[in-house]
Amino acid sequence: MTTETTVFENLMADPHGVNAHLRDTSPVHATTTPDGAPVWLVTRYEDVRDALNDPRLSLNKDNAHSSGRYQSSMPPELDAHLLNMDPPDHTRLRRLVSKAFTPRRLDGLRDRIQAHTDALLDAVTGSQTDLMTALAYPLPMAVICELLGVPADARHDFRTWTNTLLSPAPNAALDSRTAMREMYAFLKVVIADKRAQPTDDLLSAMIEARDEHDSLTEPELLAMAFLILFAGYDNAVNLIGTAAGALLLHPEHKQAVADGTTSVRAVLEETMRWNAPFTLGVRRFALEDLTIGGVAIPAGSRIWVSLISANRDEAQFEKPNTFDPSRAPAHLGFGHGIHYCLGAPLARLEGEIALSTLLRRFPSITLAVPADELTWAPSFHKRGLLQLPVTW
Repeated sequence: MTTETTVFENLMADPHGVNAHLRDTSPVHATTTPDGAPVWLVTRYEDVRDALNDPRLSLNKDNAHSSGRYQSSMPPELDAHLLNMDPPDHTRLRRLVSKAFTPRRLDGLRDRIQAHTDALLDAVTGSQTDLMTALAYPLPMAVICELLGVPADARHDFRTWTNTLLSPAPNAALDSRTAMREMYAFLKVVIADKRAQPTDDLLSAMIEARDEHDSLTEPELLAMAFLILFAGYDNAVNLIGTAAGALLLHPEHKQAVADGTTSVRAVLEETMRWNAPFTLGVRRFALEDLTIGGVAIPAGSRIWVSLISANRDEAQFEKPNTFDPSRAPAHLGFGHGIHYCLGAPLARLEGEIALSTLLRRFPSITLAVPADELTWAPSFHKRGLLQLPVTW
């Protein structure tokens, strides 16, 4: 397997341009991660969709035959979550946690999400703000903590933790260990408090499943709480910010939403295709020698599927670089198959309420800076705006 050290640096600088080049010239591309692990990067829509649903590709890192300089950044205490599991353990835990994302449970959250959104927008003063700071960052934090049952006075700066976990720096794995151990210590305290005083929330239900029904282990309880907190927060932050930014960059679609000819849900679905919050699917490991896109891949190989590339594949989407909410949703932004994002309905609900309320209360909202001054987070794992300055 040949290696290349610059592809991920190039992807941070120009993800869509670099992915288009890879789809044309090397759609299943041999390279290395920033910490030196050999990896195959899969970029075409059909190959990505098939790989996401291929049982020969395992999420369990025990099936890897090689690793980077820092091995895994995940402390053992936080290993036992859905993104490191295959069936049947994955099936068992997903069934347990999925109860928190039923239509009935989410409908019960609607009023609370609306109240949080209204309160955040009420706090905006003057005629200009950074929408990421004012709305996109704090709303998902409030919602995911409420879903889990983390009390307001116990909430930490998840933005700092998640930015560390998704950093592109070569030594990021070492910093990530520190951040995850801080999160681990935080969650242990929250779980202990919740055991002493359970309430009607997901964390209490998971503790009951652990203590009374033996449906999951203590490490699984901690790891699942970590995953829900981490993924449920960061995905929603970037979906809200990017969708709002997309409308401000395309005022004709903003007007169509105001006129009622385009739905906010259609805007969110197109955002998930145009610039999905997570650029890469969870790393997978080949359980046997196999072929992807005509390329032979040995057993034990690490494979990353590029969601952001698949969603702009010219073979699948007409004018893929154009933001067009009228197109039929067929994106892979939330994944595909048995590992499809469990929190997708919640992210959609948060985005729908946030955008609808924002446009209703600030109908004249526009960008406060030229479009070319908007900057994206320096990461090849996620796609999200650092700031979104707006005025009205």
